[in-house]
Parts: sequence; C-alpha cells; structure tokens
Amino acid sequence: MTFKYDNVYLKETATIAGPYEKKGPLKKYFDKTYKDLYFGEASFELAEIKLVKDALIMLLKKASLTKNDIDLVVGGDLLNQITATTYGSCNVGKSFIGIYGACSSSVLAMIVAANFIETKRIDNAITLVSSHNMSSEKQFRNPTEYGSLKPDSATFTATGAASCLLTSNKTDIKIECATLGKIIDMEQNNPNDMGKVMAPAAIETLKTHFTETGRTPKDYDLIVTGDLGRYGKEIVKDYMLNEYKINLEDNYNDCGVMLYDLALQKEVKAGGSGPACSALVAFSYIYSLLKEKKLKKVLIVATGALFSPTLIYQKENIYSIAHAISLEVV
Repeated sequence: MTFKYDNVYLKETATIAGPYEKKGPLKKYFDKTYKDLYFGEASFELAEIKLVKDALIMLLKKASLTKNDIDLVVGGDLLNQITATTYGSCNVGKSFIGIYGACSSSVLAMIVAANFIETKRIDNAITLVSSHNMSSEKQFRNPTEYGSLKPDSATFTATGAASCLLTSNKTDIKIECATLGKIIDMEQNNPNDMGKVMAPAAIETLKTHFTETGRTPKDYDLIVTGDLGRYGKEIVKDYMLNEYKINLEDNYNDCGVMLYDLALQKEVKAGGSGPACSALVAFSYIYSLLKEKKLKKVLIVATGALFSPTLIYQKENIYSIAHAISLEVV
C-alpha cells in the first residue's frame, strides 16, 4: 500500500555510532561516536539505553527545541519489550508509540509519525531506533563470549542510535510518499543468512512501490535497501532484473554494505544489520547529500526479519518485511 504526503517534512537528524561503525567509511558523517561498546555503563543493555538518550539530546540540540516542543515519539529496537527505546526516551515528548519492525523499524517509525502529521493531529514528532552488537547477538543468536564461528553469509548487528525530527513546518526536505510492506515467508530458517531471508521482502516492496506509483528506478537519484548485506543486495538486483525487467544497476546500494569497509573490516562478514544500520546511513550520509542538494530524491527501503530464537529452535521459518519511504528536496 502506497500513499503520498503533502504536509510532512524532515527538519533534523542525529546519529550516534559505536566503535566498529567509527572505523567504517561514514565516520565523518556521524554526530558522535564511541571507542568501546560499554560507553561507561555496566552492561550492554544499559549502553544501548545511553545511545538512545544521546540521540535524543543531540537531536533536540541541533533542532533548537526542547522536549516540550515534541508531540510524539515513535521508536523501537531489538531488545525484549523494546526496552532500550522505552527506558531511553521516557522523559521526552507528550506521547509515545513503541513499535517493532525489527531492522525495518526506522522507516516504519517514520511512516507512523508522518501519518499523524499529515492528518494534522500533531506538528512535531521524533522517530528513533537503536541496536547494539553485543546485546542483539546475545538475544538472537549466541553471546559473543560463546565464541561460535559464523559463516560468511552472516551479518553484523550495528551499534548505534539514530533519531530524526518530522514536522508540519516546511523545510528543504519533504517526506514525499511511503509504501507499507507485507509479511513474506520464503521458507528460510537460517539466522546466519539474513540477506537471503530479507531480500524477498525488499523485492516485494520495491515492485509494489514501482507499480503503485508508476515510477521506475530512474525517478530516484538513489535507492537503498537495508540491511541485506553483500549477498542479499545481489539477490535483489538479479531478481528484479530477471523477473520484472527492472534494472537497479545504476543507482542502487544497500546500507549494510555502505556502513562498513567490507574489505578491511572482516569481522562484519556480509555487512551490517540491525535497526541502527539503515538509520545510521540514511540519517547521516544520505541526509547530508540531500541537504547539499547532491541528491534530489531518495527511496529508502528498510528491511526486517520477524523472528524469535524460540521459533528458530522449533525449526520454524523466518518471516521478513520491508517498508519504503521517499525523501525529496523541495
């Protein structure tokens, strides 16, 4: 389902990144980075909460606003009961909506907030996502201390938090339209191959978006998925070309590939994942190119794997979803 917006704008963003992301090619675009994974806290979960607080404080400072100016906060993360988001944002905003779209949460949060603004229910909303490599690995696969080896197809959960301010007040960047995805089951059940799991959802949402808008990839300066990694990215390109005759070769990339230097950072395997992955890329690097008008129109397709370890242990399939949002320079 695709719908257009006439009254929603992107005013400001804030990105906080961890040590692995700091070593990647986008370092200079982040607002703040950390040298270790604890950030001075006693646990990885508390460290992720600190990321959320940092992203909110930074965003309000950059936008020259206070928490009293915020009508709504929409956000989510990968921890049980989205605790990083709830604990980190409990004192910001007049209202709060917690969401869970796994790694697609950044775009899902923007769509939810944009709908409230478009219908004139509110004026200002913050969207927020986070993930932490250690806390997420512990919850979804194995604690990193376990020392299990990973295949090359495995992705690496990004450590970071990203927030953005959506508003009804006109800015240079407009939220132009969005496409909600649907749950996809392609009978995949390997938690160490998220690219293969999520690529079908990205394909479905891209096809839906192009069909319902009547557009082609040439209508965008850049199309990014996130976070399929190097292998999922190739699946999307090949399938879109061979099945739908849609060529993504010229202006398509994946945030899981863009966040790290895959040649030098061998520990990230196939690339980045986690809610913070696509958000860190979109709200730092891509946002800066939009502000500088080096890009005029961008389609961001955030992908997510909808599963729990309990169902994986029971040999159930991993479902996936993808949501898309279009940003346009006014």
